[in-house]
Amino acid sequence: MQQARRSLVLAAALAAFATTGAAHAQQAPLKIILFPGLSNLAILSAQHKGLFTKHNIAVEVVNTPNSDELRHGLAAGRYQIAHAAVDNAVAQIENDKVEASIVMGGDGGLNLLIVQPEINSLEDLKGKTVAVDAVNTAYAFLLYKMLKVKGMERGKDYQVFPAGGTGQRLAAMRDNKQNAWAAMMNPPFSIQVIRSGQFKSLGSPAAIVGPYQAGGVWILKSWAKANEDLLVRYLQANIEGIRWAIDPANKEEVVKLLADRLKLAPDIADASYKMGLDEKAGGFAKDLAFNMEGFKTVLSLRAEMEGQWGGTPPAPDKFLDMSFYQKALAGLK
Repeated sequence: MQQARRSLVLAAALAAFATTGAAHAQQAPLKIILFPGLSNLAILSAQHKGLFTKHNIAVEVVNTPNSDELRHGLAAGRYQIAHAAVDNAVAQIENDKVEASIVMGGDGGLNLLIVQPEINSLEDLKGKTVAVDAVNTAYAFLLYKMLKVKGMERGKDYQVFPAGGTGQRLAAMRDNKQNAWAAMMNPPFSIQVIRSGQFKSLGSPAAIVGPYQAGGVWILKSWAKANEDLLVRYLQANIEGIRWAIDPANKEEVVKLLADRLKLAPDIADASYKMGLDEKAGGFAKDLAFNMEGFKTVLSLRAEMEGQWGGTPPAPDKFLDMSFYQKALAGLK
């Protein structure tokens, strides 16, 4: 009898082990590319709380040096999912003729125009060089718009230096101000440089451009068609991650997570977190929802700054496929 009981216990243990092993075996590998920073809070939280594992996904995160590698790497299949300012997706779809779709929102950017100590106004940038990621995408257009309202035109009244992502723009400002008298930055970089006294802020572009859809997620259409269930599960993990992160009950744990993962001082992590909670100021949207009015601003800026589409932006629908996001939401409690 005792031997039979031991056999049953052993059989149950082996069955449990086999089930666990099978679950791990089912974890789908997924390679994503992004810029480091606060905008990745949902991903950091999902990793921290085991939400990707819960949805049977093995995620590998790659930090991109610039938007060119992000777009070209996605198009070439080196990565399956891109997280960044969605204007990059517009450029990829419209200029590079890549069959891609934006599938989820994220945040409004929380951008500030950071300048060298000698710069006291936008007018002081006349005749200077400003640093951007790439000359014709995303936050560069926000900078151009701020200068345009002061009567300054790119190439005529100021020059542009393509430095790369936020970290690279910050390095350019530190290394050679002649190439970088100003640059757009968001948390935690903006908070760090302002508090250090190295540089200062000339304010946010929000008062000029209005609502703005910054961070988001996009994919190749062909990949999404072949991997719909995986994409939906990935979006669900992100949504659950941001829900956990913005819950006030988890603040202390989230701030520690930011400090650890982004290598921040506790006060910088705390300030970054507080900024991220302010959706009206460009923080995280509830459930990472897509801001359609903000996206219309993205398209309008591209039309105005680049003269694209003859200066008249197209309907947003050609760049979007929110069906995966809707399925992800519907599958969550």
